Amino acid sequence: MVNRRPSADPIGTTAVTAVLAVAGVYFLLPLVWVIIAATKSPGDLFSTFGLWFSDSPQAWQNLVALFTQDGGAFLTWVGNSIIYSGVGALVATVISAACGYAIAKFPFRGREVLFSTILGGVLVPATVIALPLYFLLNTVGLTGSYWAVLLPSMVSPFGVYLARIHANASVPDEIIEAARLDGAGDIRIFGTIATRMMTPALVTIFLFQFVTIWNNYLLPLVMLNDTKTFPVTLGLTLWNSQTQRDPMFYSLVVTGSAVSAILLVALMIALQRFWRADLTAGATKG
Repeated sequence: MVNRRPSADPIGTTAVTAVLAVAGVYFLLPLVWVIIAATKSPGDLFSTFGLWFSDSPQAWQNLVALFTQDGGAFLTWVGNSIIYSGVGALVATVISAACGYAIAKFPFRGREVLFSTILGGVLVPATVIALPLYFLLNTVGLTGSYWAVLLPSMVSPFGVYLARIHANASVPDEIIEAARLDGAGDIRIFGTIATRMMTPALVTIFLFQFVTIWNNYLLPLVMLNDTKTFPVTLGLTLWNSQTQRDPMFYSLVVTGSAVSAILLVALMIALQRFWRADLTAGATKG
């Protein structure tokens, strides 16, 4: 007797597809708007339809003005954001991977209590810890410097959670024991075997942390006072406060937002291949 797989429900499939299509439009609409708005003059921003180009687009002029305004301040802000996001996300990924792997693979007293405490950090809003962080870093004289933003960004409770879950699922205990029998130490096993199997999770942690730091506004606002250390979010807010004095800043803010969004999209596209790679396939076969 041949077992037949149940046929898919066409109504349910259509409903799910429709919901996903609506969600896709909802999330893409702001990105489409900001890219189109970046091609308009300040006057056209308010006098033309938001989701279509004006009769006289000036995308190039807006880009030139963006990168030359205030002596190229936008490039400085982008560079600062790359430093904050890149270094912070990289260190947070390494710490999260090591911590998550250790909690997943090394039984010790109080492991679940420790993990629950770390996981509780996910529930703490950033606004609650911003002021205590300021007083703490001000005590050691780090406020106003790059370290004031970098140090808090190097910690990711969600990253630890995700790393532990993925380590449990993708790093078999049999491989760890086999590596130990071959003479490999725990640090070598983690660095050369476990991290390769956890690559999709590590890329996810890196991207989540990178985007979180890139879009962070409150922490730099509290910690920084020199415009040369501002990230993109704080710099564009500074320009946005000057729109009443000079409407040209409307175009600068919108174009800067478009460039910032495009950089994040490009990073997502560049790293998405790691999610598709099944690096654990065949790991336990032999």
